[in-house]
Amino acid sequence: MSAYNSIPLQTKNFIFLVISFLFLFIGQANAQLDSLRSDSLKTHKDSLTIDLQPIVNWKDSIKTPLNPVREKKFWRAGTEWFLAQAFPASFNRFITKDPYSYISFQNFLDHQRLSAWDWDDNQFTTNQIDHPFHGQIYFNAFRSNGYNFYQSSLATVAGSYIWETAGETQHPSINDLVNTTFGGILLGEMMHRVSRNILARSKHGHNRIGNEIVATLVNPVSGLNRWLDGKWGKKVDDYFVVDSSIISAEVDAGIRRFDAKDGDFLNKGKNAFYGRLRFKYSNGDHNYKRPFDQFSVNLELGNGDSSFINAVNVHALLYGAKFFKSQRGNHYGTLNAHYDFYNNDAFFYGAQSLNYNWLSEFRYKKGNRLNLSVGAGAVVLAAVPDPYLLYGASRNYNYGPGASYRFKGELMLLNTFLLSADYNGGVFFTISGTDSYYVLHGLNVEGSLRLYKRWSINLSSGYFNLQGHFRDQQYPDFNREYPYGKLSIGYNIFF
Repeated sequence: MSAYNSIPLQTKNFIFLVISFLFLFIGQANAQLDSLRSDSLKTHKDSLTIDLQPIVNWKDSIKTPLNPVREKKFWRAGTEWFLAQAFPASFNRFITKDPYSYISFQNFLDHQRLSAWDWDDNQFTTNQIDHPFHGQIYFNAFRSNGYNFYQSSLATVAGSYIWETAGETQHPSINDLVNTTFGGILLGEMMHRVSRNILARSKHGHNRIGNEIVATLVNPVSGLNRWLDGKWGKKVDDYFVVDSSIISAEVDAGIRRFDAKDGDFLNKGKNAFYGRLRFKYSNGDHNYKRPFDQFSVNLELGNGDSSFINAVNVHALLYGAKFFKSQRGNHYGTLNAHYDFYNNDAFFYGAQSLNYNWLSEFRYKKGNRLNLSVGAGAVVLAAVPDPYLLYGASRNYNYGPGASYRFKGELMLLNTFLLSADYNGGVFFTISGTDSYYVLHGLNVEGSLRLYKRWSINLSSGYFNLQGHFRDQQYPDFNREYPYGKLSIGYNIFF
């Protein structure tokens, strides 16, 4: 049940893209202006590999505590949290006059029964993108007002629950509670960390206004609170000064060839524009036991497909432990949270999952290194297409939990050539929709060659495959494939 059902999806996608690319390009300009920070990163030439090693400017952090105490502003946090409920409810009630918005106290009481909970019928993008974005507002209302990750996560759970039970007359939705909470926490902490990294670059007085603008675009709630505190565009306080994180990012633009009909993209595929923004965040291994001290983000888009936004992925470290150190490398166990969204001509897919991973990092002479990661875990909730289902007014997909398994390998040679392979697999069992189960395979193999300074050329190939198996024989099983190839020019950014 979305608070913004009446807003066109194209508008929401456009806003999402504008924020992403403004963050990228303005941040790149700021990073180059901040020469002190750039000089400290010259040894980190690989834009695609983040090491779990200490990356700290000790001269700046030694004078202040690593985790300075921030004032907790409960009443302001609570007010912003409440407004995140009140604004969409008022919009639905007085602007769109949505019949579901005429909630009463009796509705709220009725929704407290466990039997009142159900599954909603909203569109795929509404449930899998809009709700996580709404959830991050609940999260950052508290995170940007002095509360820690866990306290802000509880505020996200509470915000989602109150909206489901008191925001509309419809039955409270199980899938919305999961998507808003899980996705909201992942997106919220990501936005908080990135905006903090951007503001930390102002500690030497470089381009304060530019950094402030970009940080506000990334995390509007934090920007609002800095303005209310009279700190917007001014000298940053200790909380930002001691930030030791780095972000390596790459933007790619080029062409891709794909085929969702015959599974033969070489002979029968079609060509289209392709763009990608991806970045990795690292706060060094001195704090790797804290949630989100390592995470990566991937945004892919292109024309000629069923959706302009083709993929959104957020993969975040929740907890890590160093098991042992060998002669050539370090070996870790990590618990990771994953948010995945895919939308292409063959199928759409959205899920949140938790995986436990074994990570090994090997280092050799002359800029050669190898990273290997393998993991498995639980899919909390996945949304997968069902060609035989029309649930309510617009839902044509099933919901269910399942198992997730992943592998990733990266081989860097001479700090110049990077070869990587990334596999994402899963099996899901329907609990809302047509009785069925699904198997997902996603594989991407990519080679990246650094051409000149920050510029690289990238060539990749892979496929997505989704198999649907239905219990009732009147519903034939399906096997949907999406093979592709991509050629792009990349520009690497460090900040």
